[in-house]
Amino acid sequence: MIVVTGATGNVGRELVRTLTASGERVRTVSRNPAKASGHWAADLAEPAGLKTVLEGADALFLLVAGEDPRGVLEVAAQAGVRRVVLLSSQGAGFRPADYRHPVTFEQAVRASGLDWTILRPGGFASNAYRWAETIRTHRTAAAPFADVGLPSVDPADLAEVAAAVLREPGHTGRTYDLTGPAVITPREQAAAIGAALGEPVRFVEQTREEARTAMLRFMPEPVVEGTLAILGTPTLAERQISPAVEQILGRPPRTFATWAERSAPAFR
Repeated sequence: MIVVTGATGNVGRELVRTLTASGERVRTVSRNPAKASGHWAADLAEPAGLKTVLEGADALFLLVAGEDPRGVLEVAAQAGVRRVVLLSSQGAGFRPADYRHPVTFEQAVRASGLDWTILRPGGFASNAYRWAETIRTHRTAAAPFADVGLPSVDPADLAEVAAAVLREPGHTGRTYDLTGPAVITPREQAAAIGAALGEPVRFVEQTREEARTAMLRFMPEPVVEGTLAILGTPTLAERQISPAVEQILGRPPRTFATWAERSAPAFR
């Protein structure tokens, strides 16, 4: 059996669908099952409360959440879990000083004594959902660094990679950077959503300070600064297309345009 934390998120939801479609037994975890019927109640911030959830599981899909990854992994090992797949971030590899939280989780996973694999995605294509309301109401999208591109990855690809890594041998001790198939700018993302809608979407370039103010409403300051640095002045490594999705799945990663077509109802 596989336990999936973050089962209602962009990646977790797709992962559960992929695993159950292949016949795997899956136990899904949510901090608030009242809002997500059918999920087990558990909070990664409270490792002791995970014991019942993890009993009988062979593998764990773990998010970077809470402050005690060692505690979570100790409970997992005691419950009989043998394999853990961590959904981390490329920031842990490229900008560790700004991404200390995922770095701490990666260190704990490597020291856990379990079979482990670390997934390091770049930006999610689904980050474009931040435009959903403004595109629905007045066909406008706003972002900083309009013409700076990064290889956004489709959460569905992350989910399929995670499912493969959880189920198949050969991935123990590996860290995979995961990207989309091409660099795409915010301006190009807005255009792709417009194409999926069949109507143009006007793009408005924010200043760095405007973007920073907006991001501070839901992200801690160090993460905001690290994110803005990546968006505005990405390194060559952060712009690099990774072959990992194709190597693991045997097909190229999905394009942003494909994600936009699938997600168009959210923007109508």
